[in-house]
Amino acid sequence: MKIRPLSIEGAWEITTKQHGDPRGMFMEWYRFDHLAEAVGHPLNLAQGNLSVSAAGVVRGIHFADVPPGQAKYVTCVRGAVLDVVVDLRVGSPTFGRWEGVRLDETDRAAVYLSEGLGHGFCALSDDATLTYLCSATYNPTGEHGIHPLDPDLAIDWPATAPQLSAKDEAAPTLAEALSSGLLPDYQQTLAFTASLRERG
Repeated sequence: MKIRPLSIEGAWEITTKQHGDPRGMFMEWYRFDHLAEAVGHPLNLAQGNLSVSAAGVVRGIHFADVPPGQAKYVTCVRGAVLDVVVDLRVGSPTFGRWEGVRLDETDRAAVYLSEGLGHGFCALSDDATLTYLCSATYNPTGEHGIHPLDPDLAIDWPATAPQLSAKDEAAPTLAEALSSGLLPDYQQTLAFTASLRERG
């Protein structure tokens, strides 16, 4: 298993070896010990989600209040997506920056993003199936979104006519979320992550 940090602090790409023969394939798509070594603490598994999307669907950009935040370990088990991490932490050196990683059923890579980061994806195929492990359960009052087509983010979504949910369509822009105090604070997220290391 190889764990490579992305350009946004708190996000990693994970690739693992696939063992195949005429019968099929086997791989370890998640190892808590290897991930903990890379990020500094274990991922507290609280919830597992599965999402199926048609080609051209864009979901996100979603994030949660910190604390407790919601770290995610994301992989695509069918089809392909462009998985996007956005730095929404006010005061971060990379605030407002995004990075995309292709996740698909061929390479079977994964992305880990820590608390305070925004997450979204674009389905590159029909029935694109994403599964992700979360460090906290769903909290409707503590989870938020940024409009994925916000020109200030300028995410290069690979879709000619992105399909959004009504909730994502109504989400605020980055500037609106910033002015309303909705976004997580960089120093606070670092302190929270440090507390996880101390507990870990």
